[in-house]
Amino acid sequence: MTAPAPDSPAWFKSSFSAGEQDCVEVADMPGVLYVRDSKDKTGPSLAFGPAEFSAFVAYASTLDV
Repeated sequence: MTAPAPDSPAWFKSSFSAGEQDCVEVADMPGVLYVRDSKDKTGPSLAFGPAEFSAFVAYASTLDV
């Protein structure tokens, strides 16, 4: 689901994305994780519950991109 990001989340990128241009950032808030495009910090974010985020990460790790 697309959701407005909280006012002042602590956004971070994976240490594996050092120097990369195509990255996502994650903000971990109580009960929800927000994901956004690191190149569009004012754009929309996706909101995931903990179980949905775990499923997303598990699926993404199977992709061969």
